[in-house]
Amino acid sequence: MNKDRKTEIARRRFLKGLVLGAGGSAVAAVPALPRTPSGRLGKVRYGMLIDLRKCVGCQSCSVACKSEFDVPLGVSRSWVEYVEKGVYPHVGRTFLPRLCNHCSDPPCVSVCPTGATYKREQDGIVVVDDGVCIGCKYCILACPYDARFLNPVTRFADKCDFCIHRVSKGLVPSCVNTCPAGARIFGDLNDPGSQISKTMARNRVSVLRPEMGTQPNVYYIGADHTEPGNVKRHEAGEVRVVTHRRDPERR
Repeated sequence: MNKDRKTEIARRRFLKGLVLGAGGSAVAAVPALPRTPSGRLGKVRYGMLIDLRKCVGCQSCSVACKSEFDVPLGVSRSWVEYVEKGVYPHVGRTFLPRLCNHCSDPPCVSVCPTGATYKREQDGIVVVDDGVCIGCKYCILACPYDARFLNPVTRFADKCDFCIHRVSKGLVPSCVNTCPAGARIFGDLNDPGSQISKTMARNRVSVLRPEMGTQPNVYYIGADHTEPGNVKRHEAGEVRVVTHRRDPERR
């Protein structure tokens, strides 16, 4: 860990101490994962549900992720795409938040020559061990969701890891905690009593690129997955997907 990183961690701990010094009231303001009832089906399988009926495209999730992990400019672990469709004056814009899908059958794991990328047995989160990664980019090419990148500072593969450091303490990922519209729900997909399972049971959900057979664990409600050059509905007209994920001037 470099000196700047240690300084940043020390600063955050100091600020946390100031906030929690007066009786610890701030703890209650941080959403925590609910206790799991006895109805769980098998092992824990963490997933995320994003309700696009609530998303306003504010990018708070992207900013929170940047801040949480000190992600360098020009790359992102979490980002939001703008899907613009139609011909003026009949146009519309929707939002599509993106991140690692933590697939049940992740192709990035099988192609990694060193085993740096693996799926955790205890909760299904796909992670990268930067102590083993050699930066070969095989996993980046194998990911059908373009969710991985080579960190320009560390030179290792990087991506969303569902904020393991928070989840292990019973807290939700930073992007979930920050979303002002409450569009993101995180929890155990194998627990029928969890909020994410109950919400999915009441709504029609979809995943990105189901034809790839990776079995993503990031689900969407009301998402528009239309891509340029793949417009099946004639009324859609022109389609443009705007993303600033790899724009150094924006992020």
